[in-house]
Amino acid sequence: MIFTIFVADSETFGVESGHGEKVVEWLNDEAKKQGKKFEARLYDYEVTTQNFGSFEMFSWIGDVNAARELIVRASSRFKIKVIEGSYKPKERIFKTKKSDYAMVRRGDKVIGHLEFEAPMLGSSKWKLKAEERR
Repeated sequence: MIFTIFVADSETFGVESGHGEKVVEWLNDEAKKQGKKFEARLYDYEVTTQNFGSFEMFSWIGDVNAARELIVRASSRFKIKVIEGSYKPKERIFKTKKSDYAMVRRGDKVIGHLEFEAPMLGSSKWKLKAEERR
């Protein structure tokens, strides 16, 4: 898959279930310490995958590079799996649903890929459409 990154906020980032509050708190504290433009919030939504388990999803605003760096560091620090989302397909295809792609990581290692979709209109939550192990 070929992806391009252009998002300054996302709702397809997640942390292994049971670790949401402490990880989001750590992400916000680290961003503040480092002076990075980043703020994360849990939004009481969980996604369950067949291959990787359950994840507490969170949304964030700020710098995409800071978000990616912090989520990978959180995975290593807490020894948990994380979803690093917000990858969009390069080609522009008109569809009735919006798509978002994500990588499942354990530390620095990518262990799988996820595809999410949500309706174009309204504020419905992202649903897991497909997943693959790496």
